[in-house]
Amino acid sequence: MKNSFAALAVASQLALTFAASAGEPTALDLVREGNRYVGESFKDKVVLIRSEKSVATLTPQTWLVNYRNEFTSLKGLEVKFIGGKMADIDNSSKGGRPFDLSKLKIDSDKALNVVTNEPILKNLTLRATQMTLEPAGENAGPAWRIQVWGGQAQEPVGFRQRR
Repeated sequence: MKNSFAALAVASQLALTFAASAGEPTALDLVREGNRYVGESFKDKVVLIRSEKSVATLTPQTWLVNYRNEFTSLKGLEVKFIGGKMADIDNSSKGGRPFDLSKLKIDSDKALNVVTNEPILKNLTLRATQMTLEPAGENAGPAWRIQVWGGQAQEPVGFRQRR
């Protein structure tokens, strides 16, 4: 009986772990992942997070996280992620003061959900998005700017076009 309970507990934990990792990584997940590649002097010193336009889904697959450190000779690094995996690291000329990430109210997944559920978009077929996290002001935290591409408005049920 003990062994079957332990096996059930382990199976449940594995299922929870798999479910948690099955979703797309958020922008903050990518910052934490990017910290592993940029080194201590750039860790959490993010000045810009942006995605490329999404393809075949509303969630962008390609993200670029820009880090900056004024006290190093290199100044800036850009880490590119494709499908949640680090694809490239390059020098960056993106300037500005690093974000206070603790002031970020919502992560990319929730920001995308808020925008795509706006009433003005409910009759459109949404096709793609592009997201940017940028400074909102001197004392404000960073803010999301989200572009949305959509198709034609859907016809209401029972509506027929006269020919």
